[in-house]
Amino acid sequence: MSIFNFFLALTLSITSLTIGYCQKSASTFQKVEVLEILQVNSYTYLFVKENDIKRWLAVPSIKAKIGETYFYKSGMKMSNFNSEALNRTFDSVLFLGSISKTPNKKEKSSFQHSSTIKLQKTVKPAIEKLILTIKPVNDGISIAELLKNKKKYENKTVKVKGQVTKFSSQIMSKNWIHLQDGTEFNDKFDIILTTNTEVKLGDVIIMEGKVSLDRDFGYGYFYDLIIENSVLVK
Repeated sequence: MSIFNFFLALTLSITSLTIGYCQKSASTFQKVEVLEILQVNSYTYLFVKENDIKRWLAVPSIKAKIGETYFYKSGMKMSNFNSEALNRTFDSVLFLGSISKTPNKKEKSSFQHSSTIKLQKTVKPAIEKLILTIKPVNDGISIAELLKNKKKYENKTVKVKGQVTKFSSQIMSKNWIHLQDGTEFNDKFDIILTTNTEVKLGDVIIMEGKVSLDRDFGYGYFYDLIIENSVLVK
């Protein structure tokens, strides 16, 4: 799975870049043994054994050795994660804020994914404004109207029509869509939606979903406006 500058950047990360979001107990340390190590720019992949389970972890760069034991608390799981640096797709990677050799070391702040990870590019993408003239459907609103009067539409279901300018699948168990319709407010012209629907870049679609403001998904994935659980209107 290819994934997107966020978290989204994240896009976040982007908490579980399927990214499925997986937050372990903050009070319980997990113990793992290192079986394999892959080093890339700014972070380290560790293939570990945790009880009878083997999995890949990604952590801020460390000098680990095979056979060493480490402890961690929480993480963000990303399924079908594609690493451009390694030219490899992992079935699943758990991204960690930190990892330590003792179970009582204070954890660092949440892992900020490298810009080489597409997840970040999904959550906080640098998107150019397209020249479009897409009128809203009769019972819908324009992107400019939504952005201008976002408080009015908070927690309400709205219908928007626009062109898909970014699409990322299975990030935090959701698909993420960026839409433009050619309108803008205060230099903002792009909105983000979460959905289970599969769409293609360039598609002109009508989506309906609930407006959320100041939505914090954790791990740096914060949106001042997002349309959640949207569905494709046929």
